[in-house]
Amino acid sequence: MNDWRIYRGAGLPHDEIQRLPAPPPWRDFSTGSPDDTLAGSDRRLGVKRRLVQNHHPRPAETDAVNAALYLRRPLLVTGNPGTGKSTLAHAVAHELRLGRVLRWPIVSRTTLQDGLYRYDAIGRLQDVQLERAQTGAPGSAAATPAGIGSYIRLGPLGTALLPSEQPRVLLIDELDKSDLDLPNDLLNALEEGEFAIPELERLADREPVVEVLSDDGRKVAVLGGRIRCTTFPFIVLTSNGERDFPAALLRRCIRLELEPPGEEQLRAMIEAHLGTEAAAGDGEQGLVQRFLNREPGEVIATDQLLNALYLTQHASRAERVTRERIADMLMQPLDQPR
Repeated sequence: MNDWRIYRGAGLPHDEIQRLPAPPPWRDFSTGSPDDTLAGSDRRLGVKRRLVQNHHPRPAETDAVNAALYLRRPLLVTGNPGTGKSTLAHAVAHELRLGRVLRWPIVSRTTLQDGLYRYDAIGRLQDVQLERAQTGAPGSAAATPAGIGSYIRLGPLGTALLPSEQPRVLLIDELDKSDLDLPNDLLNALEEGEFAIPELERLADREPVVEVLSDDGRKVAVLGGRIRCTTFPFIVLTSNGERDFPAALLRRCIRLELEPPGEEQLRAMIEAHLGTEAAAGDGEQGLVQRFLNREPGEVIATDQLLNALYLTQHASRAERVTRERIADMLMQPLDQPR
């Protein structure tokens, strides 16, 4: 069937959803199990893993990453949307075999507490009340109340600061979306590499070691109500440049401004996600050149190009008008008013 459309808007029910092809590799959530720690990195770096090393990062990028690794300092990465700021954390974790990337997405309501740990006091109170009610019922056996550690879960930052032989990789994504206080609130944790859990400190004389749940979903021991890293994590803070950060934060970070990818980087990225044939056709080359020849200052994200390449592959080669219309729809500049 030549028509690539699944939905036609005719109002007549049909079963052609079965014709829907496999999703783009970067939107395929079916691969891997919930325990597969690298599934998220596969989507970001490309399922053609043998090509990942061919992303051809610029010397400034590798220098900044190595400076952050050597100095045990966070890496503050700024740049336009879609330039690969978040992907950089996954690329480092993949190449250095540092396991799953801990991701902390920032929104306007995010607080430091969200990144360190959460204590479910209400859940604990409800469980205590339920246990008391069950214990008081005739013929019921005495219940053993759950310990306080069952109601504490470490956040991404708290998990990254756990003692470990190798650094964990932590992505603090879109820090510029935070309120004014968060960048300053981060300073002490980033400088000292430790934090306290007051709920556990109060019990330290009676329970010196308490097991809590980490962001990875596993039980970890906390000694004396404090967590202190033995190896400082590799932390990537990303920003789209929507706000300025205080000097106190900037002096604690290695700064990197990511430029839009050049032709070599772009073609390596396409090959990693879609294979070598994805950029070989005349139509595909036209889309790549359109991206590269955009107006100075015009913001088009690389994932917009990947979306256009994937979708135009499924439109009939003869439907030139349709392919161009799809490209126009998917590659609209992000900085133009609607």
